[in-house]
Amino acid sequence: MEDSLKRAQPLTERELSILELLALGQSTKEISRLVDIAPRTVERMVDNIRSRFDARNRAHLITVALRLGLLSIEGK
Repeated sequence: MEDSLKRAQPLTERELSILELLALGQSTKEISRLVDIAPRTVERMVDNIRSRFDARNRAHLITVALRLGLLSIEGK
């Protein structure tokens, strides 16, 4: 996995915002409404990000993003 992370292109602003909403527990449908794109486009973007980071599923994608510092855990 580490080799593919080194080769992965940086996330666009849109991809990062979708990743953040995904980490907050938003569904595909909710994300599509919030960023004003089709649900299928959200699914495709999540799948592309997941593939770029060799994540097995969405939960693993969030874990990888946290490890890479793309997301942070904020205490309340």
